[in-house]
Amino acid sequence: MADNKGVIISTSEASLNNFKITKGDRLILRGLKFHGYHGVHLKEKETGQTFLVDVDAWLNLRAAGKSDDLNDTVSYTAIYRIAREVLTGPSHDLLESVAEEISSKIMIEYHRITAVRVKIAKPDVVVGGPIDCLGIEIFRSRDKDVPI
Repeated sequence: MADNKGVIISTSEASLNNFKITKGDRLILRGLKFHGYHGVHLKEKETGQTFLVDVDAWLNLRAAGKSDDLNDTVSYTAIYRIAREVLTGPSHDLLESVAEEISSKIMIEYHRITAVRVKIAKPDVVVGGPIDCLGIEIFRSRDKDVPI
């Protein structure tokens, strides 16, 4: 089976990637860059570093597609603002905590969003060898994680 990049993946990987959350309409924000002070090491909290963020927000976009009206969707800039506020705001030790705060704020502020995926990467982390980045990715859905 091929994924969206043309890479062959096993049936078990395909079934793991076939969550209900991956179906349907979504807003996509890719490659957001922020300077923040998150991490467990003192240097990370003092000098900070660049963080790369991707956000997907699932919601029904049918009405917006028909009306061509921003009021029938959620603005990309609103989601960007939340990501920026969290990433440039108070320090967290763990990226898991940063991502959780972003996803919670999005789901609380925008009730028409039914699920969120937040991916955060550190491209400049020192681990003793060459890397592109290290990071985390979380999925949160309104029916499982956030009370309606």
